[in-house]
Amino acid sequence: MPARQPRKKNSAKVERESAVRILVVEDNKPLVRALEKVLAEEGFAVDVATDGEEADYKVRSTDYDVVLLDLMLPHIDGFELLKRWRKKGVQAHILVITARGEIEDKVRGLDLGGDDYLVKPFEIKELLARIRALIRRRHQVKNPVLRIFDLEIDTAKHIVRRGGKVIHLTPREYALLQFLAFHQGEVVTRTMIWEHLYNEDDENTSNVVDVYIRYLRQKIDEGFDPPIILTRRGEGYLLRGNDE
Repeated sequence: MPARQPRKKNSAKVERESAVRILVVEDNKPLVRALEKVLAEEGFAVDVATDGEEADYKVRSTDYDVVLLDLMLPHIDGFELLKRWRKKGVQAHILVITARGEIEDKVRGLDLGGDDYLVKPFEIKELLARIRALIRRRHQVKNPVLRIFDLEIDTAKHIVRRGGKVIHLTPREYALLQFLAFHQGEVVTRTMIWEHLYNEDDENTSNVVDVYIRYLRQKIDEGFDPPIILTRRGEGYLLRGNDE
């Protein structure tokens, strides 16, 4: 069993999944470090698997939104993983990232259940754009700009405006706001938020969610009407629905 164990699934996570949890499956250590840094800067929670067995264990144990999957892996290759995961009903969007650029490999990877295919070397901008597109597809959102009352969230540029005014957010604040926006009108618990905003090595507790909710309210709600970020006592938080 791998030393780095992911969090276990729970009933709350099964009911509603976020848009920010990513598993990087790659055995090239320098590339793993570079991807971890870039994805973390984008506000994603990032887990890592460096061989096929570890990746298989983590995907079966945790709900990921996107998996970045290399094909040439120790122990179990990417093609076999794709076949196993789709057979088991894994719903995560899988972006194959590989040096294998032959058309036969692309066709096989997509036919086995891959959602997208990116050949190495690639530009980070293109990788992030493809990840954002997969996230929107997961939540059945085609427009990259989410609108809630007079709040606008540009998921492509990570620009937030309210009443036409640009709101400057930290990556963690932005990730939390996007999480709430993708579940607009639905209550999300502190545990659900925490598990999707913090990676497997983070030692913070779910209490930190309350702190970031307070930061968001100061920036998103203060001076505007109506308040958008709501609390359901004993349940969690939600963004006000447009019909409320």
